[in-house]
Amino acid sequence: MADTPVRLLRLLALLPTRATWSGPELADRLGVTTRTVRNDVERLRDLGYEVEGRPGAGGGYRLAAGAALPPLLLDDDEAVAVALGLATAVSGSITGIEETSLRALTKLEQTMPSRLRHRIDALRGATVSASAGGPTVDPEVLTVLAQVCARRERLRFDYGAHDGASSVRDVEPHRVVHTGRRWYLLAWDTGAGDWRTFRADRIAPRVPTGPRFTPREVPGGDALAHVLRGVGSAAWPHRARVRIGAPADDVAQRISRVGGVLTPLDAATCLLETGGASLPELAGYLASLEVPFEVLEPDTLREVLRSMARRCKAAAAVTS
Repeated sequence: MADTPVRLLRLLALLPTRATWSGPELADRLGVTTRTVRNDVERLRDLGYEVEGRPGAGGGYRLAAGAALPPLLLDDDEAVAVALGLATAVSGSITGIEETSLRALTKLEQTMPSRLRHRIDALRGATVSASAGGPTVDPEVLTVLAQVCARRERLRFDYGAHDGASSVRDVEPHRVVHTGRRWYLLAWDTGAGDWRTFRADRIAPRVPTGPRFTPREVPGGDALAHVLRGVGSAAWPHRARVRIGAPADDVAQRISRVGGVLTPLDAATCLLETGGASLPELAGYLASLEVPFEVLEPDTLREVLRSMARRCKAAAAVTS
């Protein structure tokens, strides 16, 4: 059995990941008895954490926002600074940590007292950013989406289509996905009976959220790859299919997860489905991989590469 401080930290890490945990479930995850769980919950309450408990078959424990910030080794100013920093990272200004930042921001705001939330909202409202990227998304919407994914709760929301039409959707949320330009919700649409990908900036959640559900397996087992395949034309203004003369495992080490979808063709080659904001940017990206490649489509990308090759050849021939 782990020491009490270590066990309390593990318990704190578990509680926010679901709407409710039963005593036996927590005991099984922590490797202790239900009596120890009850004692540990009381210790957390003594430390200032608002852990609610309901008896009975449908009861359990949940971590709620309290009247004061629990002792996280952060004072109020530090907590506000951390939350704003995470919100900035969520906006995509720091590549590669958007989803991690969103999970951390969700956990922090779930236990944050209202007075600190008001300070954060005021600072957000008075701050502008010069960062570029896709459509902006309300951080509160992202927080709701992250919570229902973590808690496995159904969600109803109003969704605005590209043509301006609006519809009400009832879904089983799976993952929030950031492609580098836009935020998406990957979910099982109960009305359509199939997987759907929704742009987060067009979602207006309806609360309270719905009942718990048993998660389904995403086709292919990779949420990001599924979203990129489905919305690639929206995620990238210019798309390309490229045959690369290198094993897929080697190429995967050279690109980020949002850099494209790799499909092995054989032991020595693979297919890369990728894109960029412009064809010259896309050509430069492919050249930077430093592996042999053949553009399958579009034809216009081949012309951009030929033009780039002529300029590079001329630049290499210049002598001082």
